[in-house]
Amino acid sequence: QVQLVESGGDSVQTGGSLRHSCAASESIFSVNYMARYWYRQAPGKRREWVASIISGGSTNYADSVKGRFTISRGNAENTMYLQMNSLKPEDTAVYYCAATRKGGVTYWGQGTQVTVSS
Repeated sequence: QVQLVESGGDSVQTGGSLRHSCAASESIFSVNYMARYWYRQAPGKRREWVASIISGGSTNYADSVKGRFTISRGNAENTMYLQMNSLKPEDTAVYYCAATRKGGVTYWGQGTQVTVSS
């Protein structure tokens, strides 16, 4: 079972920045994986996709975070980041990293809380 562990959650004020890290128990940027993601879930809402990075390095973002958030891989193939700038109260949520292995299995982290106060 692959494990993903997020870190970097915190409480910040509007306009602040945070960087999430996701450390996996194996290489999620190897050829065995198709895509890596960040999702978030706000209180009372469904989990929503935030950003993804697919094999080849292409990145995509939800419209709500485009231009403010950046997904990237670390130097190690088992690490991924989400840089969040210009944070807004509506960014308050539990943030999850995930990775989909070839064959369709998706592994999830346990989530880390981000709270943005106005």
